[in-house]
Amino acid sequence: MIDTEVHLEPLIREVNAAEWIAIDTEADSLHAYPEKLCLIQVSIPGHDVLVDPLAGMALGNFFEALNRHTLLMHGADYDMRLFKRGHDFVPRIIFDTMLAARLIGRTQFGLSALVKDYLGVELEKTSQKANWGRRPLTPKMEEYARNDTIHLEPLVSALREELGAKGREDWHRQECDRLIRDNSVIPEPDADQVWRLKGSAKLAPRALAVLRAVWHWREDEARKRNRPPFFILSPDTMVGIAVNATAGKSINDLLPRRMPDHRKFSIQKGVKASLLIEERECPDRHQAPARKHISPTEKKRFSDIQQQRDREAKKLEIDPTIIASRSTMVRLACEAEGVFWDVLPWQQELLGIS
Repeated sequence: MIDTEVHLEPLIREVNAAEWIAIDTEADSLHAYPEKLCLIQVSIPGHDVLVDPLAGMALGNFFEALNRHTLLMHGADYDMRLFKRGHDFVPRIIFDTMLAARLIGRTQFGLSALVKDYLGVELEKTSQKANWGRRPLTPKMEEYARNDTIHLEPLVSALREELGAKGREDWHRQECDRLIRDNSVIPEPDADQVWRLKGSAKLAPRALAVLRAVWHWREDEARKRNRPPFFILSPDTMVGIAVNATAGKSINDLLPRRMPDHRKFSIQKGVKASLLIEERECPDRHQAPARKHISPTEKKRFSDIQQQRDREAKKLEIDPTIIASRSTMVRLACEAEGVFWDVLPWQQELLGIS
């Protein structure tokens, strides 16, 4: 594993000269909070290597070298968010094998399924939930990590050939460009939304105030302990605390048995404080947006778009939702603002709306 700049420099030279580059990443989302990029797997002709982004190396020149090439990746959206969030790196051009597989009509498009079907190789997946922040990596973890890139180049060659035979190479390029566009900006979380968990929509304002307080406690605790929030308190427990507290019931039975007393006291303190705030300081219930009345003309337009989509999908032998999801068709039928930003030229052409 490359963990010093002395060893990184030769790799950068190899990457610059490489005919192709396959990359993947590993993070520690199941073991740390906030998650971080823990490993970068790189395959180039004749060389498969692991790069350690936790080693404190300056990676700017390495990323510049990567961006002189089309990066071969699989399911690249998560990897690109890790790159952007942790290192402000945005790939310039990618070839995503998952997108390619879907566009040629594959119904099983995970990396393991594709490698098995196209290359006859069974991938070892037992390290899938490993702690990638640990050092040193075990030999089994290193093998697992390398397997994510060593087969990408021959897989890309096979998929590229099928895309070409079906005349869908440009479709794939458009999809990859959109993937880069959509994952090159990390939006700021809405402070009034992040704490609204599943099951909280029907809570009264006072209960929402309790939930908000408990969520912020959990967030601070997760960061201090470097543990994923769901290991601290589950969403169901947090909603239950809000319900019990506003009903005058004890919350003690809802707290994990092994939770230390000082943490239980801290939660109870936050709950009591949220029960005492003024009513005007409690968060409002979020009203679901009023459903737009769809006119008969719009219903007819939706039906026409759906029928056109399904005809094309059947003819092309691909999943209809790749052409347009139901929500996209509704927006098209209603001529919603900005909808054409989401519908690519190849999709517009198939839908007959270009």
